[in-house]
Amino acid sequence: MSVSEVGMSYSKMVDVYEALDSTTKRLEKTSILAKFFSDIGEKNPKLLPIVTLLSLGRVFPTWSEEELGIGTKILMKAIAYVVGVKPQDVEDMQRDAGDIGQAAENLFRKKKQETLFTRSLTIEKVHSNLIKIATISGSKAQSKKLEILRELLSSSSPTEAKYITRTVIEELRVGVGEGTIRDALAQAFGVEKSVVERAHMLTNDLGLVAEVSKEQGTEGLKNLTLNPGKPVKPMLAQLSPGISTSILEMGWALCETKYDGIRVQIHRLGDEVNIFTRRLENISKAVPEIVEYIRKSLPVEDFIVEGEIIVTRDGKPISFQYILQRVRRKYDIERMREEVPLKLFLFDVLYYNGPLIDSPFEKRREVLESLVTVTDKIQLSTQVKVTPDSLQDAENLFNKSIKGGHEGIMIKDPHAPYMPGIRGKKMLKLKAEPETLDLVVVGGSYGRGKRAHLIGSYLLAAKDENNELKTLAYAATGLDDKTLLELHNLVEPIIIKKSGRQVEIAPHIILEIAYSEIVKSPEYESGYSLRFPVVKRIRDDLSIDDIDTVERINSMFKGN
Repeated sequence: MSVSEVGMSYSKMVDVYEALDSTTKRLEKTSILAKFFSDIGEKNPKLLPIVTLLSLGRVFPTWSEEELGIGTKILMKAIAYVVGVKPQDVEDMQRDAGDIGQAAENLFRKKKQETLFTRSLTIEKVHSNLIKIATISGSKAQSKKLEILRELLSSSSPTEAKYITRTVIEELRVGVGEGTIRDALAQAFGVEKSVVERAHMLTNDLGLVAEVSKEQGTEGLKNLTLNPGKPVKPMLAQLSPGISTSILEMGWALCETKYDGIRVQIHRLGDEVNIFTRRLENISKAVPEIVEYIRKSLPVEDFIVEGEIIVTRDGKPISFQYILQRVRRKYDIERMREEVPLKLFLFDVLYYNGPLIDSPFEKRREVLESLVTVTDKIQLSTQVKVTPDSLQDAENLFNKSIKGGHEGIMIKDPHAPYMPGIRGKKMLKLKAEPETLDLVVVGGSYGRGKRAHLIGSYLLAAKDENNELKTLAYAATGLDDKTLLELHNLVEPIIIKKSGRQVEIAPHIILEIAYSEIVKSPEYESGYSLRFPVVKRIRDDLSIDDIDTVERINSMFKGN
């Protein structure tokens, strides 16, 4: 017996996933999505925000605190229950298939149990069930989540099961990123790419951008703006070729100390203060003292300011890893406040009495200085104005910053607006140490001798223009025994395939990698390799969206 709910069949969404997966060409992916969005816009425009996020394999925007809270083990239990096998069988199939979604599809095709009553899934049903899962908390939460997931999977075809499973772990694997979605929305609703991109930059909500593109077009998108409470992607820095070259190109510059901490965006909306990392994760509960300092040092008005949280002892900053201990922490917060004391340096303001991102940096800095009451816990970044005639001031700040235990300096164009998510020449960084790359772990191999039980060498990847991961190097040095064990423990649960000493790893863990040189190499998918790569640290503050690109590596290789 089959009962179909009113709504759009989830199989249509799955057909789009399959079509996206069948091509590696970004233009083809854009056209597939544009047609789909256009059809949805005509038939059921209320679905647009939902399908836009589902096209990225997400249920919530990146900045949302809501999460499904379903780990791989629960997912395996749900699949095992529906297809009538043991969870271990699901795990074995995952290792063979290299992906839990593919494992689900394979097992569903061999399904032993047939449900007596099924109904065809709709997009609305899949979405509402996933939303429901996110709202469950308290006692027996995991068993309740499991039950809802079983219900969905019991009504799924093998291919639907593949993509529901992947959506639950937010790993769709069809080669679509936010840029492709933006281009598809522009094509679907006849609006300029630049207008869609700016609307997304300011709202960080592709679902909203999709809805407004359809209903209000270009003018509606132009009216979207920055609002406290909803974080935006940070403006990114490019490597400086040197103080004199950078200052001469800008005409003059504002140079600041570059702090080695956690970059944060702080929002006040009404009486609520929230602190977001550069991954747009809300860490307010983990750093309550920063919330307290903000309440004391800034006005009781809506604002968005940006800064860097560091840990200091005896007046000097200490390891970045201590800050990660704080932002990860969910328990014993009060004890950690004493053990790992935090300090905040503010360096920009994005909103106060309205959006300020189109204002030049020089003006934004003036506004910031007027807002902040400086204390020993909250300070403004150390800054100097540098002209071609006063380059020594930048050199002095650089030396002073390094001596003070900081990373180096930032060189900022005083005339530049704030450009969320954009990396360019308006904001440059100059560090004492050579430039590093942030790369994602996609594989590895077990060590030898006393390290035979640990993964001792990690395969690293950057992303290309189609948002696909391309391998670049193996890194095995720079890991002391403690860090090696920590990294191994992080990786072990997300190994998706083993072959002898080699493993394939789901792309979640980001490493900062130092190296001596970038070289051409046919051995790796990126076409490049790194000479003498060294692991500097685990970057828990970054997501896969933040890793370096093949395009940037190509630019660095050419010396641009």
